[in-house]
Amino acid sequence: MEIFLQLLITGILVGSIYALVALGWTLIFKCSGVLNLAMGELTLIGAYVCLTFYLWGIPFILALLFTLVVGFLLGLLTEHLFLRPMVGEPVLSVIMVTVGLSFFFKGILMLIWGTDTRVFTPTVFPMEPIFIGKIVIGQVYVWAFIASIILLLAFVAFFKYTKWGLSMQATADDEMAALSLGVNAKIVYALAWAIAFMAAGVGGTLLGNINGLNISVGYLGLLVLPAVVLGGLNSVPGAIVGGLIIGVLQNLADGYLSRFTPGGVKEIFPFAVMVIVLLFKPYGLWGWVRIERV
Repeated sequence: MEIFLQLLITGILVGSIYALVALGWTLIFKCSGVLNLAMGELTLIGAYVCLTFYLWGIPFILALLFTLVVGFLLGLLTEHLFLRPMVGEPVLSVIMVTVGLSFFFKGILMLIWGTDTRVFTPTVFPMEPIFIGKIVIGQVYVWAFIASIILLLAFVAFFKYTKWGLSMQATADDEMAALSLGVNAKIVYALAWAIAFMAAGVGGTLLGNINGLNISVGYLGLLVLPAVVLGGLNSVPGAIVGGLIIGVLQNLADGYLSRFTPGGVKEIFPFAVMVIVLLFKPYGLWGWVRIERV
């Protein structure tokens, strides 16, 4: 039971970071119907930007805030240069553009920062673990969880109480109706990419504090895909819950199944669960079911 609780708690803490990255996936899909396959590279960009600010001597909190600003601007720029010219084109073509962006961003990152593992020095979070009975939890996981929850609440408040947040929801629900009410779809799409950059960047920064930062962190963006599909591609609450579920599943698989396999079960298990769920719930647990009448 102690091992189970240890794996469960750590999985929830890591899953909160996955939920942040999943939020970026969901936002872009809700507003444009496009599956952004460059999400892993967005996590890398934010993480490396924050690391650079931190190594320049800027306090971590300020470095994180600057990363949010840089992510917002990069999101607007990416949408304007690469995605806006694709408006009206087939969805598959736009998805292939995101694949191209993935390779482009990865090449730029390797050119600037290389492929060696980098760490935040001095360490941002205290190294002393927290003891809950016999359960040991690293402080980096706890603080990463707190930061993720704060940002998730901020994003939810933005969607619920601000003009542009409501406009994004309206566009996602019914684009034609939103346009008829005066919503500027171009600004909505740009905001979706900007917020996706911000959420993914913070997620990458927190993951970089846990395991160090190198080019492989970008693959975690694809590992979040099961969380997005599991929760429902167009559901923000589903993305958050899906991220928590995937974090727990990964940890449990690593703790109980890795001893029986040569390796890699931690990464594969969420995808296996995703496939099983989709057999019974094709739109995910909270996704919108599309009904077509002919």
